[in-house]
Amino acid sequence: MSGRVYRLHSTLELPLEDVETYFENNPSLPSEIADIDITRRNNTLIIKAVAADESLSKYTPTAQLKASVTETRVYEEEPPRPGGPQWGQEEEEEIPSELVEFACFKGDRETVLQNTALQYPMFLVLRDLARQAEKGTLTAITEVDGDLQATRIVEGDDRPASIEVVETPSKSSNNGNGVNWRDNKFIS
Repeated sequence: MSGRVYRLHSTLELPLEDVETYFENNPSLPSEIADIDITRRNNTLIIKAVAADESLSKYTPTAQLKASVTETRVYEEEPPRPGGPQWGQEEEEEIPSELVEFACFKGDRETVLQNTALQYPMFLVLRDLARQAEKGTLTAITEVDGDLQATRIVEGDDRPASIEVVETPSKSSNNGNGVNWRDNKFIS
């Protein structure tokens, strides 16, 4: 299967532990990807495709997903808002919470999905991750075997998406009001 990714925008946030568990459970990967390498450098998570095609040079950079890792305090219940009613509370009770690391796949195609070798198969991996996410969206326009496809996943659920192809404006649409910089007598 051949495919290309033309547009991609992601605001996905997944607990880092869920991402690691997802890959530890040996998910079904596209046939072009033999394995996944996961590397963490400081606050950056890099998920890199290992090519199944041995003819692909080991020096060819394969597609990778890039996420920033952030810590967020997660409360078991909603914390009270400051300035709200305080009746019946003699002493402050601490609401149970914990710090959770999140992998944030946020940005456009070049930010989230890097390198062109195996880019479409790696998009399929990102799409499967998006279906695991409880927060964020993934929208994309891809091409598979000559057909354009729209993808939209919101908080783990596939949503309807469509592509509208519009005619590009022709050169005559400016009605001569623009400046012709190539044949301008004032520019030497």
